[in-house]
Amino acid sequence: MSIKVEDLRKKVRHISITARKLSNQMFAGQYQSAFKGKGMAYSDLREYVYGDDIRDIEWNVTARHNHPYIKVYQEERELTLIFMIDVSRSTIFGSTAKMKNELISEIAGILAFSALKNNDRIGVILFSDIIEKFIPPKKGLSHILAIIREILAYEPKSSKTNIKNALEYLNHVIPKRSIVFLISDFYDTQYDLAMGITNRKHDFICIQIVDNLELTPPDNGFVITYDPESDKFFPVDLSDKKFQKAWMDVYQVHHNYLEKTCKKHNIDFLTIDTQLDYIPLLTSLFKKREKRLV
Repeated sequence: MSIKVEDLRKKVRHISITARKLSNQMFAGQYQSAFKGKGMAYSDLREYVYGDDIRDIEWNVTARHNHPYIKVYQEERELTLIFMIDVSRSTIFGSTAKMKNELISEIAGILAFSALKNNDRIGVILFSDIIEKFIPPKKGLSHILAIIREILAYEPKSSKTNIKNALEYLNHVIPKRSIVFLISDFYDTQYDLAMGITNRKHDFICIQIVDNLELTPPDNGFVITYDPESDKFFPVDLSDKKFQKAWMDVYQVHHNYLEKTCKKHNIDFLTIDTQLDYIPLLTSLFKKREKRLV
């Protein structure tokens, strides 16, 4: 699906204005609080005192002095934020005025403008079942606008989804611990192990984007439907109860797999519907993370 240049400019402008406004009003301070202390630089040593975290003990120095010493860290306020953006065909869909890829770009924009306030670097991995494009981490407003434009207008070379492959690529090209947002509709499985590895290496959050039509099919009788990931058309009877159940089961299987995987590895995740207000969900996520870090 190609998008006209003028339409693209309008969408980028609208999303950037919306994202910047929301970031300034609500999320910039919460972002700093929710992700503080995730980048830590070892700066000094001191003798251990009662109450210190034994995980910070420097064992080599302790052995030489026959007395425990711990590492002293200095928080790195400038962090790296990486967006892993699913650009498979299933994200170019919407039963309302807002398509899934537009919501993805809006959420990424809000987080990016919040990171900009913190002077963080921002990078992007666009993926389908291949790595479509890697935008190395950089700072600056023009870089954020380019990211929003890419998410909206990028035409993928492949139509399917492979999250495991994308996570393996991330862990190869981004060796330093970073904040990673994986934003997708998660129509995939077999990424359990890769998610666990990524969560150990990075500060990892998953955001699932769904459209209400995927949850409940319309009772419109006999129609021709299109599956974007297989690029095929299918005649279906939407009033058939068995088909309605099968339709809803497709979403539920993938959602349940995502939920089970995230809970297993203690990964924060949200499910956001294109028709609903996502601001309370993002706010709740930030507040929950802030409490954990206090």
